[in-house]
Amino acid sequence: MNFEAAVKAAQRIADETLAPDAARNDKEARFSTEAVAALGRSGLLGLTVPESAHGSGLGPRAFAEVTATLAQADGSVAMVYMMHVAATQMIAAGAAAHAGARAALADIGAGKHLTTLAFSEKGSRSHFWAPVSKAERAGDGVRITAHKSWVTSAGHADSYVVAAQKPGSTGATDTTMYLVRSDSKGLKVAAPWDGMGLRANASSPMLLEAVEVPDERRLTDDGAGFKAMLEVVLPWFNLGQAAVGLGLSRAAVAATTKHLKESRFEHMNNVSLGEALPNLRASLASMQIDTDGLAARVADLCTHLETPGPLTVLRVLEAKAAANETAIRVTSAAMRTCGGAAFSKHTGIERNFRDAHAGAVMAPTVDQLHDFIGKALLGIPLF
Repeated sequence: MNFEAAVKAAQRIADETLAPDAARNDKEARFSTEAVAALGRSGLLGLTVPESAHGSGLGPRAFAEVTATLAQADGSVAMVYMMHVAATQMIAAGAAAHAGARAALADIGAGKHLTTLAFSEKGSRSHFWAPVSKAERAGDGVRITAHKSWVTSAGHADSYVVAAQKPGSTGATDTTMYLVRSDSKGLKVAAPWDGMGLRANASSPMLLEAVEVPDERRLTDDGAGFKAMLEVVLPWFNLGQAAVGLGLSRAAVAATTKHLKESRFEHMNNVSLGEALPNLRASLASMQIDTDGLAARVADLCTHLETPGPLTVLRVLEAKAAANETAIRVTSAAMRTCGGAAFSKHTGIERNFRDAHAGAVMAPTVDQLHDFIGKALLGIPLF
């Protein structure tokens, strides 16, 4: 599968599977197993899996455009997808040394396996890089007890990439990554998901109660988890978040454009809102400018990830913060511009608005990223 085929497949899934059910799934907080099945059949679950493991071997640019295309139809499914790809990158990084990772990667490449991240914990909240859980040595592996929070695809994923402090750790960043299978004894969803936005992505807390993980499903060397979080997972996660924000912004612009074209003042010779009101045209223009600016930022980050340079870390940090803020600004403008039609859920903009706000509070939060960016500019260590 090449770039064009991947984007075409994403658009087909968005049109045929996501768009018809997005509003209902949002209302009912229903996870779309149909969407995951379609992503698997199309080959998109294996988009970034190396060709040697029967994936497409595509990079960040294809991932970003596929994710944005999905998000324009359904932000929840796009979040499920970007979490899957971010976790897949960690599994791929561990596949050379660990048989369990190789087996999972082959299934992902074949479109038969959905994975996700399980980093954040109740005890360390949005500081995803600092789990309070500690793995204990048990036979030929470890035993993990943890209270994970905000696990996208909770109860639906086939595996979870879990971070925990290594046995005998000396601090919260002395961590190791593990691949926990969904059928592991002691793994369970702790509570139902009922969020304000992204209501259909099953982002529930999960409990690991003395879950045993054999060494073959360890994804990093002991103590190397923190480094892998920052160097392997975070760039793909932040790019995915930026792409979701781009898709939500595009959806809001498209819905606002449609509303301004089709809604009319009957008492003014049936003129459209867009024709009659220059202030609404100006608002639409600002939304488009912001969205195009975000698209350029996403493309720039893809270039940095393809060819890393001295500014790459800064661009990774900036991308999520800018995307979260842009998506909130654009969807908020769409709510005001479309007025009652948006407020009463006739346009889909209200769902985009709620979904856009989720990214800003998702670790690393916008506030935390601003602090990181400031530290980077001042030459202060991030941690």
